[in-house]
Amino acid sequence: MAQGKRYKKAAAAFDRTQTYDYKKAVELVMKNASAKFDESFEVAMNLGVDPRKADQLVRGTVALPHGTGKSVRVLVIAKAPKDKEALAAGADHAGFSDYIEKLQGGWADIDIIIATPDVMGEVGKLGRVLGPRGLMPNPKSGTVTFDVAKAVQEVKAGKIEFRVDKAGNIHAAVGKCSFPIEKLAENVATFIGTVVRAKPSSSKGKYVKSISFSSTMGPSVRVDEHTVGAD
Repeated sequence: MAQGKRYKKAAAAFDRTQTYDYKKAVELVMKNASAKFDESFEVAMNLGVDPRKADQLVRGTVALPHGTGKSVRVLVIAKAPKDKEALAAGADHAGFSDYIEKLQGGWADIDIIIATPDVMGEVGKLGRVLGPRGLMPNPKSGTVTFDVAKAVQEVKAGKIEFRVDKAGNIHAAVGKCSFPIEKLAENVATFIGTVVRAKPSSSKGKYVKSISFSSTMGPSVRVDEHTVGAD
């Protein structure tokens, strides 16, 4: 019940039918994040694309300038000496056959998997295990590479992946509500700008239909997309 009261109080603090300048929207979300933990700041975008068509599937990666504020647990699947390079770059786990077996056995204490191209034959066999959890390495997201040190460093620094869902929505956590407002606003603008630049050439009509911001437990704030260069 306490959570419901907090939500209602936050929702009553602003006009939910109005669209706001994106910096004002960031401020409203931060101000109304009242949970007992450091809530994530989340961006939701509805795009004018048809994800069922291969040429309108919007996906990519973005390096947030101020990181996500979240500790990311990284596993690198690679043979020697690449496993040592990964550990030196900050990977939490690195190796080959032992980790293939652990993953097959249901081990799940990781957030991202990076793999070298020469082991993808074995990693690919884990599709049923990794696919549903969004952990399958992919060249398009930079998680299949021989440059494991760079990949690990980028992920640890705040590189995130985005992908449009079947309904044309993109959703991502781009920081924490405890961030200074200037840093959070910059992360938000960087994320939205990257999604806008990923517009498929085959997409016709209005590309960004709507944008909203919210905290993990808070109400959403509608954003005027023109104020963040999304028109």
